[in-house]
Amino acid sequence: MTHGIRIASGELRCDLAPELGASIAGLWWRDKPILRSTPADRLTQVREAGCYPLVPFSNRIAHARLHWNGTSHPLVQNFSPEPHSIHGVGWLRPWAVLEASDDFALLSYEHRPDAAWPFAFDCSQAFRLGPNALEVTLSGTNQSDHAAPFGLGWHPFFVKRPDSRIAFEAAGRWDMDAGNLPTRRVVSSGLDGGCADLKVDHCFDGWTGSVRLRDAQMDVRLSSSLSHLVVFTNNSCDFVAVEPVSHVNNALHIAGADLQRLAQLGVCVLQPGESLSASMRIAIGPETCIG
Repeated sequence: MTHGIRIASGELRCDLAPELGASIAGLWWRDKPILRSTPADRLTQVREAGCYPLVPFSNRIAHARLHWNGTSHPLVQNFSPEPHSIHGVGWLRPWAVLEASDDFALLSYEHRPDAAWPFAFDCSQAFRLGPNALEVTLSGTNQSDHAAPFGLGWHPFFVKRPDSRIAFEAAGRWDMDAGNLPTRRVVSSGLDGGCADLKVDHCFDGWTGSVRLRDAQMDVRLSSSLSHLVVFTNNSCDFVAVEPVSHVNNALHIAGADLQRLAQLGVCVLQPGESLSASMRIAIGPETCIG
């Protein structure tokens, strides 16, 4: 059990779970779940949340080993049974509540170097709920005394209904191997189709920053300032994970010591005191029939 925060505006309400990785426990419109949703006071683990932040990296670092500036850093394998480190550390740590009101909340987390991530940083996540949209901002600052790699994003799980459809535009897609690591980039214009039989687990680059998810009950648009999008679902899932992220999966391993390549893959190198911020908006429209 966790002590949650509820914010509401118009027909939207959102439950936050600061102690469980500053996750969104649930997001509802007219009492219908937009994300997979559990009231915050009933949520027991972050992996069942509707959305959680990805900081200071997205997706996987292969075999839980970070190579940086000539040093190899073993990381925690935090997604058993996989051998990798996944989604950073923010989603697995409690966050402090700095501010909370009827329609706004500001949460923060301060990281000190440990086995999960060897560089100090602090970050904040702001949630603002309007009558038709949830707006979230995630910011992080390098508190180390030397340059450090940094990335961020979110991991929303949207409810998948029998007639759900997804549409977005992109430039490329990274294919995955059996170990859930990217192998090659191919040209891809994105996706536009039904979700019921969709099997996808890819990072898309050149994303235009908008996704439309719709069914007979609602029309949802996700938008973000970020340029990469991870999409995951299959026949066994009752959700579609649609994740705005800053960089390609496993980018730190793909680029190696090549800083130019690292930047091309979307990873930022923050100097001491330097910050990175991103925004995400989940907007709900009126009920619409699939045409």
